[in-house]
Amino acid sequence: MAGADPGAHIGELLDRLGREAGPRARETADELVRSVVEFYGEGLARTVRLLRSAPAGSDPLAVLTADELVGDLLILHDLHPDDTMTRVGQALDKVRPYLGSHAGDVEVAGLDTDAAEGPTLRLRLRGSCDGCPSSTQTVRWTIEEAVARLAPEIAHIEVEGVAEAPAEQPLLQIQPRPPDGTPGPPPPSAAPEPPHWHTLAAPALPAHDRTTRVADIDGNALLLVRLPGNLYAYRDRCPGCGADLRTAPLDGEFLSCSACAARFDVRHAGRGEGAHLEPLPLLEEDGAVRVAVPELLGAGS
Repeated sequence: MAGADPGAHIGELLDRLGREAGPRARETADELVRSVVEFYGEGLARTVRLLRSAPAGSDPLAVLTADELVGDLLILHDLHPDDTMTRVGQALDKVRPYLGSHAGDVEVAGLDTDAAEGPTLRLRLRGSCDGCPSSTQTVRWTIEEAVARLAPEIAHIEVEGVAEAPAEQPLLQIQPRPPDGTPGPPPPSAAPEPPHWHTLAAPALPAHDRTTRVADIDGNALLLVRLPGNLYAYRDRCPGCGADLRTAPLDGEFLSCSACAARFDVRHAGRGEGAHLEPLPLLEEDGAVRVAVPELLGAGS
C-alpha cells in the first residue's frame, strides 16, 4: 500500500463489503470505522494537549504514558517504553496496599504469550483473604482491573491460591431471599457477573482520616471509610441485622453497627465475629478513586 491513499482504500473496502454482504453489514462497518477514527482522534488530541502543557524539561514519553488512552495506543503499536511484565509489576504495586487489608499478597507465577486464549498472566495469591470468598472475589476483580489498565494486551488472568466459596452457597450471595416469582441469585455453579467500575469525585469521598461517607452509585449505597493510608469501600449494610451503617460510629479501625452493636475491622476486609462486611473493589491512584459495583449488590436491597 506504499504511496496509496489510505482513505480511498478504506472506502473501496467498505463499498466491496456493501456489495458482498449487504447494506446492513455496510452500516455496521461504517459505524466501526467512525468509532476507530474517533478513538485515534481523541488520542491525537490528548497527545497534543499533554505535550503542550508538559513542564519544561519533562520526559515526553513519561508524560504520554501517564495518560491511559495514549498509553494504550502506544502499547497497541508496540511503542510503549515499558514491556508487559514491567507494567504488570506496576499494576500489582498499585493494589498491594489494598491486598494487605485482605491479609494477602500477590506474586507473578508466569506469563504464557502462546496460550490459545491470548497472552495469559498467572498470578499466585498468598494469604486467605480472611477465608471470606466474597473478599477473595473482590481481590480478583481489583487485580484484574489494575492489570487491564496498565497491560491491556493481557487477555486472560489466572489466580492461584484463593479461598473458594462453600459448595452450598452461591458466591457473593448477599441479598435476602426474594419473594416467590422473583428471579433469585444464580445457582452455586454460576460465576459472578463482572462489576461495573465508577469514578468517584472528591465531594463523594470522606475528607479526613477516620471518617465515613455514604455514596450512591446506580441505586446502590456504598459505605466509604478513610483510615490513615487507605480508603475502603463496603456495602452499606450490616451483615448481622441488615441495618445500614451510615450512622455507625468508628472507633479507631473498628466500625460498630448502631442497631446491633456488631463490630467490624475496617482495615482487615471488614471481618467481625461470625459475620463479615461485604468489601468492594477499589483503586485509588493519581488522585482519582474508582470503585466497582458487582451486579448482585443492589438486588434485594
